[in-house]
Amino acid sequence: MIVFNIWSVLQWYLRPIIKWFLRKTTRLCELQRICYGEKAGAPRACGVERSLMLSRTQCVKEVVSYLDTVVYERRFVPGNFREILDPSISVVMRAKKINPKLHGSFIVSFRQCLEQIWSYRSLMDEVEEIRRTQFDSGNPEHEEKLLRLWSLLVPHDKLEKRVTKQWQYIGFQGDDPKTDFRGMGILGLENLLFFATEYPQASSHVLSHSLHPKYGYTFAIVGINLTSMAYYLLKDGSAKTYMFNAKRHLPNINLFHRFYCYLFYEFDKMWIESKPQDIMEFSIIFKKFENAIRTELADPSTVFRINIEIDTI
Repeated sequence: MIVFNIWSVLQWYLRPIIKWFLRKTTRLCELQRICYGEKAGAPRACGVERSLMLSRTQCVKEVVSYLDTVVYERRFVPGNFREILDPSISVVMRAKKINPKLHGSFIVSFRQCLEQIWSYRSLMDEVEEIRRTQFDSGNPEHEEKLLRLWSLLVPHDKLEKRVTKQWQYIGFQGDDPKTDFRGMGILGLENLLFFATEYPQASSHVLSHSLHPKYGYTFAIVGINLTSMAYYLLKDGSAKTYMFNAKRHLPNINLFHRFYCYLFYEFDKMWIESKPQDIMEFSIIFKKFENAIRTELADPSTVFRINIEIDTI
């Protein structure tokens, strides 16, 4: 820890000298070197974000603060990008003495990075708001989503009533699922519903594994645990690798749901491959899975895809 702190202090003081030297030798500022030298996606966007966060240039710091405010006000949406980003890019380019006529490709790359970085921050706020919203039995929309989850997962078996032991079939703990959503709020339900809606074959396949007489587990409860994992990976920035490498998609709530679906499908594969003796091994396998995901996300070139392979066990 002491060595790390000393190195951090040295970096803080040496950074301006290193940047000055590289600017003189390459005739490019740090942002240009990142946009021209790093691969599009997480390597480039994370590099740009780090450079902006560490900048000591006052007008650059003001741009960062302005974009954070726009996110806070919920105005950072694609329809507003031009009016928000054009002035911000101009300020940074003037501060860094970048000639727009000579560096048109830099503008394109830099804009893409800003869109990704602050879309991610906007997504964090949106996910946090959903997580804080508790399931309310008196809310018709919440109830409709819960009942739709059942109809998608168990289409040939109607619920006898709203509060029933039937919910345990899809992995809730008791007769009323609302008690299981307390930790992650309505976010847990929306993740499960997205999985069942967008990936009906995969979710049905995973549910069938959860009902296995020897290797079974509580489908919904595991799903909510994976919501928690996805939430914390998003919150601590680990999920940037997945979000920034998702081609043709900016970070948004649907991309977060797809990230969750990937986690659920891959956890199910690891669980079955582990051949646990019983459910008591859940914590060990779950932690092993989280460590594996964090290791993958630590590589900025990682791209996650759901590869559906229906098997039998």
